[in-house]
Amino acid sequence: MNTGTKTTPLHQWHLDAGAHMADFGGYDMPLWYATGVKNEHLAVLTSAGIFDTSHMACITVDGKDAFALLNYCVTRNLAPLAEGRCVYGAFLDEKGHCLDDALVYKFADTGFMVCVNAGMGESITAHLVAHANHKDVNIADLSGKIAKMDIQGVNAARILSSLIQSPEKVFDHMPYFSFKGHFDSGHPGAGAVKLNDGTPVLLSRSGYTGEFGFEIFLAPHAIVDLWQDVLTTGKDLGLTACGLGARDSLRAGACLPLSHQDIGHYKFINHPWDFSLPYTPDKTGFTKTFLGSDALVPEPGDMFVFPFAGNSLRKVAAGETTGAYDHNQEQIGHVLTCVTDMGITWHDGRIVSIASPNLSDNIKIKGIACGFVMVSRQLQPGTQLTLKEGKRTIDVSIVQDIRPDRTARKKLSYFI
Repeated sequence: MNTGTKTTPLHQWHLDAGAHMADFGGYDMPLWYATGVKNEHLAVLTSAGIFDTSHMACITVDGKDAFALLNYCVTRNLAPLAEGRCVYGAFLDEKGHCLDDALVYKFADTGFMVCVNAGMGESITAHLVAHANHKDVNIADLSGKIAKMDIQGVNAARILSSLIQSPEKVFDHMPYFSFKGHFDSGHPGAGAVKLNDGTPVLLSRSGYTGEFGFEIFLAPHAIVDLWQDVLTTGKDLGLTACGLGARDSLRAGACLPLSHQDIGHYKFINHPWDFSLPYTPDKTGFTKTFLGSDALVPEPGDMFVFPFAGNSLRKVAAGETTGAYDHNQEQIGHVLTCVTDMGITWHDGRIVSIASPNLSDNIKIKGIACGFVMVSRQLQPGTQLTLKEGKRTIDVSIVQDIRPDRTARKKLSYFI
């Protein structure tokens, strides 16, 4: 491990578990364990998996002008955001390029938290400070001061219910993209969610897999015990620890972008994540002015990002050296992401998931390569492309969505 690489409070646990480690965002993180990426991926779709996400960075924004600052710096219109809810958006620069994507949590009209990607706490904090313009706002980078883990999958609530106080009360009225509690014992909301030992946590019904689950924020000294308690409680249900390999394949199958790979230093338009922009109903403008909005004007030469699905589990490497070719074998772009979602397959011309209801016993889930391409023209679903990495090629289809029957948006009562 590079001596300059950071670690999370669970680092020793990962090493003791024999995890395959690698640098990610400046942190030494587990890519997979002995279980392997395939089994970790499938565990989330069929039961539950836990992820160490303490490499993520949190920033608090408090004060009379906190809303005004964030609503200007984040693409999403935060005006409808209620207390106890969170929302996905992006930070752009003046060119309309994405600096990072984030979840914004609203504690009160004057209190928010932003969760950004690994290593981005300092730069997004500086970005907010630079645009505060003497506003009445306090911005604090909590990188390294908060631990975080995610539990994702259909059994997530069943497992957590044994580990938190008053689970019925906690899980009552907790829709997708809502949260309860706080990780700071001095915060007014800290008493809403506590572990059995009294540790306060922020419990968010969100995640990065497309499946039902939670993100848990808590003090760093408490996460190892919680991690081990979750593993013990979930063992008989098939829960497993998951690395970043499964996190990547799950998020891509759920049509979720990876910051600085699928979104980055190009205009934040013409992609599957238009919901994060405050478009008017006719999509001819925006409902608010935000940093970078003036640059998001469609122009000739703009690129387009589309999801794709392959014909088999064979994949190619992501990057500009892997080209995307049309039916005339003309290169029209390149591959941003390419993974294998081991929980899906083609059947009768459509994609089905291992979690699809009423799945026939004779359907064998084989896995499909999937991901995102950036191309120079508008493409319709069903368009065939060939992806070429040197001599390796795979045929893929442009699709509107990838893994069907995802569970993230289902009512929590369905999982209790």
